[in-house]
Amino acid sequence: MADTQKGNSYLILFALWLMMFSASSQLIIMVPLLPDIAETLGVNAFWRGMLLTAYAVSLSVSALATGPTSDRIGRRRILLYGTGLMTVTLALHTVAANYELLLAMRLLAGVGGGMLSGGAVAYVGDYFPYEQHGWANGWVMSGQAFGQVAGIPLGKALAAGFGYRWPFLMFAVTMGGATALIWRYVPAPNVQLDEQRLTPRRIIEKYRSVLRSSEAVAAVSSYFLMFFGIGLFTAFLPSWLETTVGVSGYGIALLFAIGGSANVFASPAGGWLSDRIGRKPIVVWGSLALGGIVAVAPFYITGFTMAAVLFFLAMLAVGIRVSPLQSLLTALVPDKERGLLMGLAVSVGQGGFGFGSFVASLTYGPYGYVSNALVGAGAMGVMALFVHWGITEPHLDALDDSPSAPSPESAPAPEAP
Repeated sequence: MADTQKGNSYLILFALWLMMFSASSQLIIMVPLLPDIAETLGVNAFWRGMLLTAYAVSLSVSALATGPTSDRIGRRRILLYGTGLMTVTLALHTVAANYELLLAMRLLAGVGGGMLSGGAVAYVGDYFPYEQHGWANGWVMSGQAFGQVAGIPLGKALAAGFGYRWPFLMFAVTMGGATALIWRYVPAPNVQLDEQRLTPRRIIEKYRSVLRSSEAVAAVSSYFLMFFGIGLFTAFLPSWLETTVGVSGYGIALLFAIGGSANVFASPAGGWLSDRIGRKPIVVWGSLALGGIVAVAPFYITGFTMAAVLFFLAMLAVGIRVSPLQSLLTALVPDKERGLLMGLAVSVGQGGFGFGSFVASLTYGPYGYVSNALVGAGAMGVMALFVHWGITEPHLDALDDSPSAPSPESAPAPEAP
């Protein structure tokens, strides 16, 4: 019996892993494909960039709306709706014959992305006991990093041979596989749902209610600062490496593959470690370490080798703190508000990344990359303070005895297909 339950948990994690791999890959692949898209569809740089902006805005709005919706109808249904929508939308990318249709597909993909980004973490919070949240979140989130290492090179090779539309078909197939796995093997957790009818006014009031908690404000602020710092650090890193340091385009691609490999390892390792020593120490020390690496990077990177070493260490620090922070967030609110808080965090995180990239664009020209790095390092230090002083580490025993922390053994069997 125990082996069966353990096997079910691994199937659930694989379904969520495949979902995150597909969702992140179809987003990251847009960057190397943008020149091909612009040439094929005849659009300028502004409209080319709008394909990325439209997705980010759509995802943010979707996360805000579907987070509380998942508290009402259940996480399993949201995951099925999100994976199903994205499967169809990615397949339709192959027949988007003009820019307007492709932009519409990116908007719809963003809606699906908003359902999945917070939904996966909230589902882990629903199904797994708190002492396993780091381990489970770490494995699920490693799917994003694996997309950077394996999914993007495969997609780029497919585009080189058959055109920019076909990588989207490949990720539609993998997302369709995730949809089938969720439908067949991912059960609806036995948690308390919000029984009240949702209206726009009530959704706003629910957000206001959650934000009356200082811990929730600190958690959401930490999410913002995490992505704000990453946006500052990465937005002009390739440009600086190529124009100032002299790293080739091939070297930059290899650099990001090396960083992705670090993230694949760090995400589950950080989650596993946080289950044993606590979430806060991992997040705080990971943020401080990342801030230190980012701060010294402009002064110590003089060629590809040092860039690879520091970027590898930076991505280790990035990956090691994500799942512990997500695990902290899932324990701050009751079951029926978990989707709400994760939706807010995802939306604010997207805004933080966009704002960080915007600030980087303002400072890079007049002050150079060192200004991006130092401000990004400062944001990571402030994030560490928010987590250290603003969030209480939940007590495992109290959570284990709580009905809001069901174990995999007590979760119901999957619904009949």
